[in-house]
Amino acid sequence: MSQEHVDALARCREQIDELDRRIVEVLNQRTEIVEEIGRIKREAAMQIYEPNREMKVFENVAAHNHGPLPAACLQRIFERIIDEMRRIQKERMEEEKKV
Repeated sequence: MSQEHVDALARCREQIDELDRRIVEVLNQRTEIVEEIGRIKREAAMQIYEPNREMKVFENVAAHNHGPLPAACLQRIFERIIDEMRRIQKERMEEEKKV
């Protein structure tokens, strides 16, 4: 591999590292909101799982996706994000019941 290739890869990896840090920041912001939603749902005696809301999330991200990420891939990513957020919501709601 030439030095030009090594340098190009290093630049790309630096960009990926920066994007990953931004993704972490945004996911933590999303988590804070999810925790607030969990508090509201607990107070209102609502269920955590809302399939209609999840469908709206998928529709929203798909509508704003201009590629190159395929829609099916994006949906799988958001399914995983939503699964983790639901788990966090449930844990927080159970923790708050104990207090």
